[in-house]
Amino acid sequence: MKKLKLDDLNRVSIEAFKEQDKLPVVVVLDNVRSMHNVGSVFRTGDGFSIEKIVLCGITAQPPHREIEKTALGATQSIDWIHFGDTLDAVKSLRDLGYKIIAVEQASNSIMLNTFQPVNMEKYALIFGNEVEGVSDKVMEVIDQCIEIPQFGTKHSFNIVISAGIVLWDFFAKLKL
Repeated sequence: MKKLKLDDLNRVSIEAFKEQDKLPVVVVLDNVRSMHNVGSVFRTGDGFSIEKIVLCGITAQPPHREIEKTALGATQSIDWIHFGDTLDAVKSLRDLGYKIIAVEQASNSIMLNTFQPVNMEKYALIFGNEVEGVSDKVMEVIDQCIEIPQFGTKHSFNIVISAGIVLWDFFAKLKL
């Protein structure tokens, strides 16, 4: 086995990326505090070719050196928008036909492994603040909630890990 070099990976240009088919997913960051987390979500979103990232409230916005440390240029490929309030973002996305789904531990949540996204449906996946999670006011207006099964003592993943797990799951179920 031989490790591939950058030239072997056949990466698309930013222009080609913007034109290619996207996973029908928008990631919504609800008051995420860490700029490194924001940058990592950009990079993960690029890897799964999502439509857009919606930054809400106190979530930092590009351009910023601390975001770029982990985004590694993905802020150039992924479209993004900022809303001062997550509820405004949810209303806008709902008006555009997105199904609003929180990724959170909640009563009546659906375990990710049993959730089946519907082909041709558009999804807005909300990831919450590192301490408080998805805000209570946003939880009141979502369509569904999915939860990542966990079996350890901590019962929480970093937001970037959660985004990677959920985006991979959606990609595997919708694109593979």
